[in-house]
Amino acid sequence: MSEWPDTRILDLFGIEIPIIQAPMAGATTPEMVLAVSEAGGLGALPSAQYNTEQLRAALDTIRAGTKKPINVNFFAHTMPQADPARQMAWRARLASYYVEAGLDPADPIPSGGRAPFDMSFCDVVEAYKPEIVSFHFGLPAAALLDRVRATGAKIISSATTVAEAQWLAERGVDAIIAMGFEAGGHRGNFLTENMATQVGTMALVPQIVDAVNVPVIAAGGIADGRGVAAAFALGASAVQVGTAYLFATEAKIPAVHRAALMRAGDDNTALTNVFTGRPARGVINRVMREVGPISDLAPAFPTAGGALAPLRAKAEAAGGDDFTNLWSGQAAKLARPMSSAEFTHVLAADGLRIMRRLAGGKSD
Repeated sequence: MSEWPDTRILDLFGIEIPIIQAPMAGATTPEMVLAVSEAGGLGALPSAQYNTEQLRAALDTIRAGTKKPINVNFFAHTMPQADPARQMAWRARLASYYVEAGLDPADPIPSGGRAPFDMSFCDVVEAYKPEIVSFHFGLPAAALLDRVRATGAKIISSATTVAEAQWLAERGVDAIIAMGFEAGGHRGNFLTENMATQVGTMALVPQIVDAVNVPVIAAGGIADGRGVAAAFALGASAVQVGTAYLFATEAKIPAVHRAALMRAGDDNTALTNVFTGRPARGVINRVMREVGPISDLAPAFPTAGGALAPLRAKAEAAGGDDFTNLWSGQAAKLARPMSSAEFTHVLAADGLRIMRRLAGGKSD
């Protein structure tokens, strides 16, 4: 019998520990995913960082290392229409940085960005049949969602408000991630663009728990056992942890990002749209201070990042982080460097120990 007070996510996903590693595009590796799943939690692969061939290769690596359940995550945004005028205004705003770095502001900039879930990604899901498929920024079109559901996958998505959680529940998701304002990386908002009214984890989780009939996964500001225990006290059935896994040995982040995480505190992260066009939380750096943190000039997601790419490459080569997206939540200071598997076990053990103590039981 499980020691956890709520086993709905354990039963739903077929996992042993209600710890979900957040899918962090650009940082999560297949090795991290399989390590977390092998440890009994749920590893999550951020598929928006791949094209379909790369995704297949990553899934091959994961399936070769574990047969346990995994989560394959996708973005559910709509690609924006071309907006040359806004792109020109954005490049003009960044031109002085190009000149300072010895770059030509008129040079072609990299294109691309994070791709939304589409039929080609759905083909991969149908071929590999991951046990869980998660979405960020809402859900894809109903026809695509039906195809995912037909594979037998459990479907989850992020909500940043009660209204978003209810919207997801009405469309038949199996569980909902309640993403508090403290979380690092991109906000999962999709019904509102108003960042001034976004809700913290402590207030959001119990309100979503009361509003929906599916299990709720708490996310945002959870980096140690105290956060795990608090999430369960608020009615969550599991936790999703992101920033603390960036300290893991399997995380793939630039040295400047790792250094920024080591100095991250409660008051030096902020929401910014300058890196991608959507609000995301990261450690404050030069471009956030001088251009943002929120800029009306930033082109729509995910197109804002192209113009920053040459500046980022030049700065990082010199050991600087002025133009790097240093994603981090507000609880980075609580994290400890270790392997993904060890952290999963430590987080679960510490959470259970605190819950036992609070319940009046033994602490060991």
